[in-house]
Amino acid sequence: MAKTYIDTVKYLIYTNVEIGGLVEKPDVVGAIFGQTEGLLGDELDLRDLQKNGRIGRIEVDLGARSGKTTGIIKIPSSLDMVETCIIAAALETVDRVGPCEAKLRITKVEDTRNLKRKHLVDRAKNLLKNLLTTEIPESKEISQMVRDEVKTAEIVTYGPDRIPAGPGVDRSNEVILVEGRADVINLLKNDIANVAAIGGAKVTRTIVEISKKKEVTLFLDGDRGGDIILNELIHGGVEIDFIARAPTGTEVEELTRKEIIKYLRNRVPFEQGNGKSTTERRVEETPRFNRPIFVEESPKVVNRPAVVEETPRFNRPAVVEETPKVNKPIVAEKKEDVTRKSRQDRRARRAGKVEDSPAPAEKVTAEKPVAAPKVESAKLNKDDLMKELDALGNSLRARFYNSNLQLIKEVAVRDVIKSLGETKDINAIVFDGIITQRLADLASKQGVKVLVGLKIGNVHKVPENIEIISKNN
Repeated sequence: MAKTYIDTVKYLIYTNVEIGGLVEKPDVVGAIFGQTEGLLGDELDLRDLQKNGRIGRIEVDLGARSGKTTGIIKIPSSLDMVETCIIAAALETVDRVGPCEAKLRITKVEDTRNLKRKHLVDRAKNLLKNLLTTEIPESKEISQMVRDEVKTAEIVTYGPDRIPAGPGVDRSNEVILVEGRADVINLLKNDIANVAAIGGAKVTRTIVEISKKKEVTLFLDGDRGGDIILNELIHGGVEIDFIARAPTGTEVEELTRKEIIKYLRNRVPFEQGNGKSTTERRVEETPRFNRPIFVEESPKVVNRPAVVEETPRFNRPAVVEETPKVNKPIVAEKKEDVTRKSRQDRRARRAGKVEDSPAPAEKVTAEKPVAAPKVESAKLNKDDLMKELDALGNSLRARFYNSNLQLIKEVAVRDVIKSLGETKDINAIVFDGIITQRLADLASKQGVKVLVGLKIGNVHKVPENIEIISKNN
């Protein structure tokens, strides 16, 4: 009995067969063995090769049509390439199957190992790609991993309260205070070693001592927690020199090296940045401002006409002195009108034609709205505003001007945002400090038209309804 399989199939011989009659599969197999017997010698006899497992089972697939039989014959072989091709050529010598004429034609000799080779190459590519991308890191990645581990290991505890800090706190004259341990680790990874963590809203003795000995930059998260910590440090006696803030909704531990350096460079002095975020949120959350303060600050403008009529001496010259130079022409016109009316009233009183009554005050008050549109339509002169800024040089003061171009209030730089929220009818601000995004946004919200300062700081987007002027422009 012939073997039905062979251990290794190297080649597969495909043969087309056409027979001029109706035959069965055993007839085709018998014709192949019978007509090739002794043709190639004993070494390549099909029967012996099949018994020895060098040739596999002959597969025949036949079909009958119009009195003829056609089909395909497959013969697996484990011989070498030359011997397999000799066997294939021998099959074409078969010319009869039983009593019928037959024609066998070799279509191809297929190397079955090609499929295995293709699978092998594809699999090898996938394994190599996976090895290069996931298993074996690049030299830069190895260096970065080692560097990060070393920097993380350098975090130390500082002072009697054992706060997390970098190794450069003792050696440096400047210290960056952050909120927590994760912030310290992030700054250490980005080569900033003079950093210490506050460790919560509670102010420790170590933080107070650091602020007295070194220049302190407070680097806070851009959230409500940063405002709370800032207020606690102020009331706890910590001496802060500069304030830096992460963007709104972002924490310091999430920043990249480029972002950390950017926001530290854009730090502002404590006198200017004190309480900015807290005051801004208070203004946004409570739209009602302190009305009594506004009434107390503006009686000069409201009651000026009545004072002019009740007393022979009017206070216009004092207003001209307080008003910036840009307003002189407008105020001068008003001064001439009021002076002329006052002279006429005094002449009338002397003649006994006019009684001293509140009627003139009502008359003057009624005339005031007529001149108001001219005052409101006046435009501020840039040169005059810059002169006002020069007059404030190094005073850390700010001046507010109303829509009538008159001086409303002069305050310290640190109180600008608070006063801006409490005062109405501000048309221009001359500011001896750095203009920031928070100040520009709040001033625009309050209706300020012109904002003049020494320098424009971290202002990414200028509001549409405000003009910002700086000394560097």
